Amino acid sequence: MDRETILSMVRDTKVVAIVRRVPADYAYDIAAALVEGGIQALEFTAETPGITRIIEDVRRRLPDSIAVGVGTVLDGETARVMLLSGADFIVTPTVNQTAIEVCGRYGKLVMPGAMTPTEILTAYEYGADLVKVFPAGVLGVSYFRSLQGPLPHIPLMATGGISADNAQEFLQAGVTALGVGGSLVPAQAVRAKDYQVIEKEARRLMQAVFEHE
Repeated sequence: MDRETILSMVRDTKVVAIVRRVPADYAYDIAAALVEGGIQALEFTAETPGITRIIEDVRRRLPDSIAVGVGTVLDGETARVMLLSGADFIVTPTVNQTAIEVCGRYGKLVMPGAMTPTEILTAYEYGADLVKVFPAGVLGVSYFRSLQGPLPHIPLMATGGISADNAQEFLQAGVTALGVGGSLVPAQAVRAKDYQVIEKEARRLMQAVFEHE
């Protein structure tokens, strides 16, 4: 899937599901449950054991219309390995210029992480497609609203502490998308292999995102 298609998908669906450190054998079933619940962009984190195998397997088995990416990418070499494993996009926790450049070289979407206005602008100037602002829950909705004053042209993805309960607040504050993890993929549901819970949480989130549309 090309960069512009994924960017358009994220803008339209407004959610990137974050799946962190799950057993490799559970990864596809978790992904399938999220997709069944309406999610179209999935981010597996790079520190997950067996991440390259996960990306290869999930990317092969899911429809091409679903974007499968890798997050918590700390450097350019990891970004390259993940892209060669089949990742459609890369998310970083910090402003890593090399990782951004690697994604540009391969024509892939990149969402680097930032917090301050200086970091956000720097990431955008380096070539970010969206800038992930973390930790959103700690920073609060008013912080994102304030960023719209000096940086209205930079698309932001609020990540950290986002759930169905506060999704609309952050969207109304001007963010382009939401990165949602713990509330969407509860650890207890993963341990129990209760994929219906994950599907239900995905549906609840997507309903909350679009309830005022």
